[in-house]
Amino acid sequence: MGALLKHIEYIFPDTGYTNDDLSKQFPDYDFSKFDTKVGIKKRYWVDDNETALDLAEKACLKLFQNFDRDNVDFIIYCTQSPEYILPTTACILQQRLAIDTSVGAFDFNLGCSGYIYGLSMAKGLVETKQAKNVLLVTAETYSKYLNSDDKSNRGIFGDAATATIVSFDEENNNIQNFLFGTDGQGFDKLIIKNGASKNKIEPISQLKEYGSGNQYTDNELYMDGPEIFNFTSAVIPKFTLNLLQKNGLEIDDCNLFVFHQANHFMLDFLRKKIKASKERFYIDLEDGGNTVSCTIPIALKRWSEKYSGEFPVKNIALVGFGVGLSWGGTVISVDRKL
Repeated sequence: MGALLKHIEYIFPDTGYTNDDLSKQFPDYDFSKFDTKVGIKKRYWVDDNETALDLAEKACLKLFQNFDRDNVDFIIYCTQSPEYILPTTACILQQRLAIDTSVGAFDFNLGCSGYIYGLSMAKGLVETKQAKNVLLVTAETYSKYLNSDDKSNRGIFGDAATATIVSFDEENNNIQNFLFGTDGQGFDKLIIKNGASKNKIEPISQLKEYGSGNQYTDNELYMDGPEIFNFTSAVIPKFTLNLLQKNGLEIDDCNLFVFHQANHFMLDFLRKKIKASKERFYIDLEDGGNTVSCTIPIALKRWSEKYSGEFPVKNIALVGFGVGLSWGGTVISVDRKL
């Protein structure tokens, strides 16, 4: 008896931007490293009239081609790009999808570890029999928070949405134990300072600079890339080993590692630190970039579509980490293409 991760779908905005496109916009900036070191060739951004909710709706409708929406009895919506400060966007999504009003629905604000936290809440709901089929949605449009002259972050972040079904099953359970971590001391390493209750949006905000001529204001997203890397390299390798230990596993017992797809260099560094082989460590962010809470479900879906071996595949380690600072992990099995 337990929770089954059954279906995943994802969607990108219609308009994509290659490294060549960005090079034309910023002729004095070398975007070649995004091909090689960062591992991103194309990212997708919404237009001014499209929101994360619009992407979420499209991802869910795509999912409903293979799952009956009438069977959904709970919606969990992970985003840092809400439609409004209030009400919760999950309520609006319920109405958009014409799902019965008997469902539960709520948002939670979390970034790159968000999918892991969402899976944990979905597992808890179905295993305590509060729900039978949870619709877990991640949707993010960081592009709306980026300064037009923030070359680095514009190269890294893309917009996307995903939809996942987690269902109760009387006999099977393919989502195992979770482990989490939080360090609020690093809250300002990835932040938008203005716009919530502490600091209002500034009509004229002071222009600031970081890195190689990247510009932003406190109304926009700021990321201290070196400090995020230091946190990740210090915390995540040991955390991964602890996660495996909690699930009674060693590194060689894992058939696949799917980490938050931050950038290729960081992921390869983490792979070497935990001594996992390239064949068992999935990296795929060339098309889409860093889509925050969406990267793990997108990677899982792409892997399952490309996988040519036999199912089930057991012991897949999922690890998310980033803004907060926040991190989390679990181990799953996949019994068929997602």
